[in-house]
Amino acid sequence: MHDILDILRRRKHGDGFKTIAKARKMSRNTIRKYIELAVTLGFESDSEPPLEEIAYGVYRKVYGDGSRPVSECRKVLIPYKEKLEHWLSEERLTMTKIHSLLKRHGVSVSYDTLRRYLHEDLGFFKHNTVRMPETAPGEYAEVDFGRLGLLYDPETDRRRVVHALIVTLPYSRYQYVHLCHSMKFQEVITGLESAWEFFGGVPAKVIVDNMKTAIDKADRYDAQFNRYFYEYACYRGFIIDPARAVAPKDKPKVERNVSYVRDNFFKGETFRSLSHAQEAADAWCRTVSGMRIHGTTKKHPRIVFDMEEQANLLPLEQERYDVPFWGTCKVHPDHHIRIQSALYSVPTVYIGKEVSVRLDSKLVRIYHKEQQIKVHSRMKKGKRSTDTSDYPEEKRGYTMKSCEYHIYKAKEVGFYCGEFMERLLSGDFPWQNLRQAQKLIRDADKYGHGRMEQACQRAVSFDLINVYRVVNIIELSMQNNEVEKSSCKVLKPAKFTRNKNYFYEGGHDDTIK
Repeated sequence: MHDILDILRRRKHGDGFKTIAKARKMSRNTIRKYIELAVTLGFESDSEPPLEEIAYGVYRKVYGDGSRPVSECRKVLIPYKEKLEHWLSEERLTMTKIHSLLKRHGVSVSYDTLRRYLHEDLGFFKHNTVRMPETAPGEYAEVDFGRLGLLYDPETDRRRVVHALIVTLPYSRYQYVHLCHSMKFQEVITGLESAWEFFGGVPAKVIVDNMKTAIDKADRYDAQFNRYFYEYACYRGFIIDPARAVAPKDKPKVERNVSYVRDNFFKGETFRSLSHAQEAADAWCRTVSGMRIHGTTKKHPRIVFDMEEQANLLPLEQERYDVPFWGTCKVHPDHHIRIQSALYSVPTVYIGKEVSVRLDSKLVRIYHKEQQIKVHSRMKKGKRSTDTSDYPEEKRGYTMKSCEYHIYKAKEVGFYCGEFMERLLSGDFPWQNLRQAQKLIRDADKYGHGRMEQACQRAVSFDLINVYRVVNIIELSMQNNEVEKSSCKVLKPAKFTRNKNYFYEGGHDDTIK
């Protein structure tokens, strides 16, 4: 149309057909045709309309109104227009069902032809798009994984798949890329921690894809968060906002950035290792991706982030998150659980019960029915952490194998028993007599504290520091007591043969009673 308007202006200024054709690089016949059509529309007349209207009229006569002619396939569907509208409006049938019903009526058209007819001619299945308002600075971050390609791994001496965890701030379009070989929970947390350090803060909300490391059950209205990821969100103070399943438009900024990172950063590059690629990714995010003119905002993402968004992020106050490991164990009869090849003690009341265990690099927390019941320091493989207070009180001393404990218990029996125990457990290797010490305390309960105290007094006086000798003393003493009791005869009360009056003066009663 602009070419026609320029031709009419040149003709208006008195240029001839040859001059106009040379200037516009057209044939004189074409120029003449346009001028003749313009004359029929009032060109060079007394009441000449505006040149723009004349030029548009010439364009319509030459090129038409731009509408395409109805194809033969669509003409077949015209008689069924009302029936199609009824199926769509009243019965709400799908296009697949409508296509099969048309076949039953003898109408043979392709599915694409039916779709175009319903969409363009009847106006069905048109989606009215509404542009969502821009987010506030620091309000959101969009997170997603994307596969970049293969990279040589020196540790395994083979090429491995490289994934990218991409974190994008929608307001500024500033982004961070974390490279990894897997999409496990530890890698997700490591990537997010690196992203928050890169941004210098944490956004208020994080939109995550429905990956198993973050969402256990995807649901539009009641999504179930992964326990470990929810704990991390509470630690950092952001709110989890899960995207709907199979809905990439819920996080369009990061979805589009996956191909951008793959094509503009990873492809065509040669990296020595994953760490080398990560260093390059950090620099690329700052200097290339961050300093480009974004196609939508027409601004530099990094500059917008530094000037407007960074100050609105949540502060990154706490230390780097220690990624935990969760497990379930059963408490063994010896009061211990075994996890990660180490042993940890649990109070007696939980023997035989299942407990949940949370391990990080420093602590081991044990839970029963969501209540914390024990905390231990993290131990290396093959080691154990035992708190003797978890044992029953009557068994703690034997378990601790403490010399002081056995001496204390012996002094409760008596002075000489305590002295005997001190001499028994003296020397450079008291542990070799620990079993005798335990036997002494048990035998004191068996024979009684009195007998044990007397036996220990006799043993100490003769320097017989051996528990078996003490027991022999007690048993011999008990045997002697039994012999003495058996050799003594118990006499019955004496009975007089005469009456007591016999012994009185003058009494000669010889009667035997």
